[in-house]
Amino acid sequence: MSGIRVVELSAVVMGPFAGQILADLGAEVIKIEPLGGDIARTAAPVGAGGGAMFLNNNRNKKVIAVDLKSAEGQAIAQRLVEECDVLLHNMRVDAIERLGLGFEAARALNPAIIHCSAIGFGQGGRYRDLPAFDDIIQAASGLAGLSTNFGHDPQFVPTNLADKVGALYTVYGVLAALVARAGGRREAMRIEAPMFEAVTSFLLNEHLAGATFGETGEGMGYKRLFARDRRPYRTLDGWLAVLPYTQPQWTRFFAEAGRSDILEAPWFADPVERNRRIGALYGELSGILATRSTRDWVETLTRLDIPCSPVRSMQDLIDDPHLADIGFFTPSGDYPPDVTRALPQPVVFEGVERVPDRAAPSLGADTREILAACGYDQRQIDGLAARGVIHDGAVALLAKTGSSAS
Repeated sequence: MSGIRVVELSAVVMGPFAGQILADLGAEVIKIEPLGGDIARTAAPVGAGGGAMFLNNNRNKKVIAVDLKSAEGQAIAQRLVEECDVLLHNMRVDAIERLGLGFEAARALNPAIIHCSAIGFGQGGRYRDLPAFDDIIQAASGLAGLSTNFGHDPQFVPTNLADKVGALYTVYGVLAALVARAGGRREAMRIEAPMFEAVTSFLLNEHLAGATFGETGEGMGYKRLFARDRRPYRTLDGWLAVLPYTQPQWTRFFAEAGRSDILEAPWFADPVERNRRIGALYGELSGILATRSTRDWVETLTRLDIPCSPVRSMQDLIDDPHLADIGFFTPSGDYPPDVTRALPQPVVFEGVERVPDRAAPSLGADTREILAACGYDQRQIDGLAARGVIHDGAVALLAKTGSSAS
């Protein structure tokens, strides 16, 4: 994406994660922050370079800190939009309109702009003006309610799944618009990437199930995923995930276990009938796997070419041998000295040199460089700093603002 300029007006996870992916792919991403900074900068734990969540969502970007409530600050943002390819924001639509950077205003500034709104809810429905955070979208989309299929109370998935799924949909929307431009389209494009619709689509990909066929269907929910014994299985000394999926894999597993009664059952060779009994089959797995150690099963199942994995903790991943082989956590670039591990862009492009990352910049670090590139001279930049319109990285403002995130 070298040669593509993205102006990012976003905070916390969804917009920043999307912007980081575009930056990882080579785009020049200019993040506009308020004078107090993205609140993720102070989300614990915090190191010398800022909060870990901020560091993991803002690498390879340039940052400019501007008071967007001021007319001069809005003029700076508008000048950046005039010269960019993509405007990416995760603000509510009325808020971006107040800044003079809604779609119509941005199109007037830049007739070829790709204007991407990474928002909570699509603007065509009644939820369009509601505030949205990850927990809210997990509840609204049905994700938090999945656990009720197992007799549990609703539960949030303990990761910012809605934000990150929304970010991935945002990225492919931007990339598709850029492909259209490369194919000759020159007019401005408006993109909406709403979290609610993204996560609903993501969730119902398999769980729409029988509702796909209306009232004649068998109801919603992919039954295999709701089987009570589809879970990590206890072994003699730990936990193991195992998934025989094809008929040969099921056959090899039950042959290893000496279960000729199952292998010879008339329904076993019929995939439709076998799938009807998937819950019972998972129950058999549970009992069989409890008879040996995790290591023994991993060696056996690997020999039988049956997918399996020990259940790892997050701490286990730090020392995972495969991740060590590829240097997964090794910082590449100008990270602060207290950053001993960083996350990479995981997609590998063969034959393309991987350049070192640029760590997430300190607040206002690129303000003067960006303004100079926009045509502001040194006197004008000094004046903006003196009037408090910009923060140029010379003074730490976070402590003054009391900005925080939890």
